[in-house]
Amino acid sequence: MDLLKSLTGKVPAEYEKAAGILVNGPDCELYKKLTEQEDFLYDFVKANVSQRIKNAVNKDNYKNLLKFFDYYSPSYDTVIAEALYEYSNNGLENEIKNILKNGSDTQKAYAVKYLSFVQNDNIQDVLSVIREYANSEFEPLAANSIEVLSKNNDDISKDEALEKLLSDDEFQQYSAVKFLVSYGAKDALPKIYKIMKKSSLSENIACEIPYLVDLETLLEENFDSAILVLCNIINAIPEIAPISSISDYNLAEILENLYHNSLTSTSALLLRMAAEKFKDITENDEYLYDCDKNTKEYILNINRFLKTINIKKLNSLLYEELYEESDFVFFAVDYIDDIEELETLLDSTNQTLLLKVLTVLKEKNILNENHKKIALQNITNPNIKQIAEVL
Repeated sequence: MDLLKSLTGKVPAEYEKAAGILVNGPDCELYKKLTEQEDFLYDFVKANVSQRIKNAVNKDNYKNLLKFFDYYSPSYDTVIAEALYEYSNNGLENEIKNILKNGSDTQKAYAVKYLSFVQNDNIQDVLSVIREYANSEFEPLAANSIEVLSKNNDDISKDEALEKLLSDDEFQQYSAVKFLVSYGAKDALPKIYKIMKKSSLSENIACEIPYLVDLETLLEENFDSAILVLCNIINAIPEIAPISSISDYNLAEILENLYHNSLTSTSALLLRMAAEKFKDITENDEYLYDCDKNTKEYILNINRFLKTINIKKLNSLLYEELYEESDFVFFAVDYIDDIEELETLLDSTNQTLLLKVLTVLKEKNILNENHKKIALQNITNPNIKQIAEVL
């Protein structure tokens, strides 16, 4: 009998028997095989397995679940931790805290998940340890730790993250953004926006923001900032934001609504970027090769819609963003064909923008020595100047 196949299958008699063997054994080898299938099972299948595990646990066998702590899975940590908590009536608190301090990272991740069900007063003695684990390189341990800190409204860890946003180290800033998003610190959004606008990791930061506040809400509250987030997300696909995440962002509905109901210079730019990006994605089989059927169809539907939009209409709106102070000017210059409009930016005091404009002129085969001469008058950064001179 293939127990893994039975456990994940559709036949009640088989999966109930397999779940019983898993928990009553406990069959750690079967659980290990289950966790190794994490990336290959559909979410609904993993949800079914979680329910089957839950149904197999009782007051006589619940402690067997501790044996599974050696094999981590984000799909089953909640059902295991919750069952342990419920059947022990929090009687495992000391044992769990010992694992928290002395176990492996995998075991600690389960222990922290267990403590997410424990009342605040009973975990104050280990909050400092959990704060430390919130910065763990083992992502599940960090994520579960932040969950506990958030549930306990731990101001110390939140304040530490807000302080890291002020760091000169962009990786520290990005780490703080990820913490605050996982923490659910919606009040930190204005500060995260500010960091995103100036960071070289803007695309990474943008991809985190919709998990703090959904994009539809962002568009209602601060339209242009939300559009900037979306522009960075589009740029991040597929290198930073995987193809599979596109449906998470609800892009199909958002893009259609923007085109039909909220067309501005900024949303036009987003649609222009999206049209080019999804054309590229759908024309290269390598991008869609590993996608499941639903994701692939979702992407193809977006591309079908974007192929119907009036590109000339969009382009006519982009000129409104051709000024130095615009948050969108770096994106806009890629889609401007009017050489005179591009030339007006050569007097900019933003040296990075000057290099961008020179590069675009070069790509369009219209860069000349006069363009470089004008731009170089305002370029003092030796690194930027060196690149500009050899264009």
